This record gives sequence, structure tokens and C-alpha cells, in this order.
Amino acid sequence: MANIKKIAVFTSGGDSPGMNAAIRSVVRTCAYLRIVCVGIYRGYEGMIEGDFVSMNARSVNNIINKGGTILKSARSKEFRTKKGREKAYEQLGFSMIDAFVVIGGDGSFTGALQFNKEFNVPFIGIPGTIDNDIFGTRYTLGFDTALNTAVEAIDKIRDTASSHRRLFFVEVMGRDVGHIALNSGLGAGAEEILIPEEDLGLERLLKSLKRSKARGKTSSIVVVAEGDRTRGKNVYELKEYVEKNLPIYDVRVCVLGHMQRGGAPSCYDRVLASRMGVKAVESLVEGKTNFMTGIIDNQITLTPISEAIKGKTKIDKELIRISDIMTT
Repeated sequence: MANIKKIAVFTSGGDSPGMNAAIRSVVRTCAYLRIVCVGIYRGYEGMIEGDFVSMNARSVNNIINKGGTILKSARSKEFRTKKGREKAYEQLGFSMIDAFVVIGGDGSFTGALQFNKEFNVPFIGIPGTIDNDIFGTRYTLGFDTALNTAVEAIDKIRDTASSHRRLFFVEVMGRDVGHIALNSGLGAGAEEILIPEEDLGLERLLKSLKRSKARGKTSSIVVVAEGDRTRGKNVYELKEYVEKNLPIYDVRVCVLGHMQRGGAPSCYDRVLASRMGVKAVESLVEGKTNFMTGIIDNQITLTPISEAIKGKTKIDKELIRISDIMTT
């Protein structure tokens, strides 16, 4: 057992629904174990500046249902320098902080790992990113909520598409992976789904749209991950290509963008955040460090941070197969 008396918690990088629920879980687990908890505003930038606040069970009342992060988030250029990390270490020393929990993505974890190598401050990471692009967990915080947001938006877009007999390309988040696009496209009944992992080709896209038209469909939805580059084309270039080769379609583009990050977290994300927060604090107390909490087969697990950063998530081939059947 480690002699942990004070733990800091902060959020870093892009926000995701469920971060507040994770903060709440960390703070209340500390209170349960009689450990002092400190919140750090604005991630590593706040750590460098000593922007700390004492937190107790009451200070996290009524935040489990809120999107975003009450501790704010930021990306710190200064923390990427040795001098910046030295300042951060000094601030933790002044406040007698023994360990910390970082809620964020691979960039946040990379910074924490480097910090630990230099100053040996124990930490545990909680994966908070809507893209679900971190190795070592089946789901990241915010992914389920982002899916629900995307599906709801696509359902509404379909109403407009049907009313005006239009083809809509709907771009969802997913710079490097297509988890949101694949799941939301399947859930919303899209005619085609374009993801970075599978270059389906322009001919298949045209063939699919022609087939839909021949079956009497007067409108169509194509879900596109932002990182998809079907034959090197972005979503607007895809629109132009279809207009040129299938002039029968009135084509529109809708980029959902950052609205997918906002909103109240789903029940699943709230429960997952609560479980991960408890695991993070208990792991630090047990003397564990440089791990990321995750969920695999509905069990909360620990994965070495180095593996979480270097590993790659895999797209669900079964969902791709099902999608192919559904769009036949």
C-alpha cells in the first residue's frame, strides 16, 4: 500500500461527456478513503500555474448530469518543455500532492508518462475522448453519449432529406478511427458509411446510391467519419463528385462538428465514469502507477499507459459485415 495522503484530479485535452462524472467519482472516493483531494483547473497549464482548488464530497454535488468539465480543459505548450514540467513539479510539491488522476486522451497520457519518468509522481489515467480511439478499453468516456447525439441529429436530417428528396453527406467526428461513424450510421440506417479504416471506393459509393434510387428511394444518408479520405476526397469533394456523376441527386453536406462533444452524458457514460474513478483512486492507494483504467467484458481493468498510447483500436469487422447486409 502506498502512503497516499493527497490526490489531484484534472481534465486535459478535448472535453467529453462523462468527465464531470469521473471528477465526482474521484473526489468522493477520496472522501470515502479519507484522502485529501485537490482539483487542478485547466489541465497541465493549471498545474504549472498552481491553479488548484480543494474539493470534497459536497463540492461535486449536481455535476454528474453535466457535460463538459467543471475543472476546464486546455492544451499546454509550456508543459511540453522540461522547464514547464519542472514548474509543475514544484507546484505539486508546494501543495504536498502525492499523486494525480488525469482524465483525457493519448496526448494527456503521453504528458503524464513523461512527467512520471522525470519526477516519479504516481498517476492513473481515465480515458475521456468521444472518438473511442484509445487501446486498452472497449469504451472511452463520452463515446456512448456522442453516438446518441449523432444518431439523433441524423434522424432529424433524414426528415429534411425525405421532405426535399435529397442526398445528405453527414460528417461525424473520428479523425483517425471510424467508431462513431460506423455505429451511428448503422443505428440511423444510413445507406453508406465511410470510415478511415476501409476505403470503399467511389465506384462502390455510386453503385450503392444508384441501387437505392432504383429501389424507389427518394432520399439517402451517407455517414462520413471526418478522417475518411475515400480516394483522397473530403466530404465536400465527395459531394461534388456525386453531383457530377449522379445529377439525379440534390446533394447537401452537414458537418455535426463539436455538438457531438456537448450535452448531458448518457446513463452508460455516467456509470462508466463512476466505476473508472473509483478504480483510479483505489489503484493509487494500492501503489499502482502509470496505468489507464478501462472496461473490457464489462470488467474495469488496468492497462499500462505505454501500451494504451502505442496500441491501436480495431474497428469491429462484424459491424461492417452487418452494415453491408443492411445496405443491400
